[in-house]
Amino acid sequence: MSFKIRINNYRRKIMKALTKRVGASYVEPQKGDLHIKNIKKILIIRPNHRLGNQLLLTPLVQEVIRTFPESHVDLFVKGGVAHPVFEKYKEISQIIKLPKKPWSNLYKYIKCWISIKSRTYDLVINADKNSSSGRLLTALAQAKFKIFGDVDESIINKYEDYKHISKYPIYNLRHYLTVLGVENTNKNMPLLDIKLSDIEISKGKKMLDNITNNNNNNNNKKTICIYTNATGNKCYSETWWETFYARLQKEYPEFNIIEMLPIENISRINFKAVHFYSEDIREMASIIRNTSVFIAADNGVMHLASASLTPTVGFFSVTHVEIYKPYGNGSVALHTNKTNIEDWITTIDKILKKDRKK
Repeated sequence: MSFKIRINNYRRKIMKALTKRVGASYVEPQKGDLHIKNIKKILIIRPNHRLGNQLLLTPLVQEVIRTFPESHVDLFVKGGVAHPVFEKYKEISQIIKLPKKPWSNLYKYIKCWISIKSRTYDLVINADKNSSSGRLLTALAQAKFKIFGDVDESIINKYEDYKHISKYPIYNLRHYLTVLGVENTNKNMPLLDIKLSDIEISKGKKMLDNITNNNNNNNNKKTICIYTNATGNKCYSETWWETFYARLQKEYPEFNIIEMLPIENISRINFKAVHFYSEDIREMASIIRNTSVFIAADNGVMHLASASLTPTVGFFSVTHVEIYKPYGNGSVALHTNKTNIEDWITTIDKILKKDRKK
């Protein structure tokens, strides 16, 4: 573990200890106080700059919009990645973004915090129970109804998928409303979704055809897309990926197999597959949307694939599967310390079998 990571871990523990009582003085509303039609302005707080964390926020935003159809939503985030992620969410009025590097932009950082105090909301939701700054911002915001993100012991064991980082804020919101006497009619769990338009999907199809050379070869082969990069110890070795890639080639000769490259221009299979790169998040998602399956280790691009509504296979070895796994659209998480390559191929077979029937 690097010195920087250790410092950040200590910082989080200290801040969590200092802020665990934040919100203790907040007077909880009573049953009958909240009426759906009166909730017009909502603030959702998730001050994290990573792509994956912003994508993992999309289910909660959908749940809020569906629950309060006459409302407008502000997001309090960090960095600029939320803009392309929520570009098609017309219900979002404003994205308030902390600078990615606070100490380099201290004035802007402080200004963003102060701006929360100058606004009035009907409901404020801290979307991350482990975020100390999220709790502080929730306390600072002016609103009658506040969800600080505390884990409700009465529902932890009620849902087997409660731990998932996208799902527990939704379960908490539903429980909060039930306690206040509001009937919850939402049954299904929203998926990660960046709401690609038909035009974007069509452009992605053309780009994918150019990448795979489908147009020139006058064929219509379907495509498997892999992404071999990840951060830190989530990243698998070149040997691991090359072995897996060779097996994919053997098992699926009737498919194109392409590799999406990261900004660092790294390939764990040494660029042996047809590859492509894009800096445009929505463009990346539109290409992925036209593939049959996307395969990657746990990382932000894995969540982008999930948010493009493409079947996604996520490989996990060090992070918690139940917290970060892709879900919906036939997506699957595989713990590589508990499974083997035969299990992985069997899983991919099931996904592709459904795709072949389309």
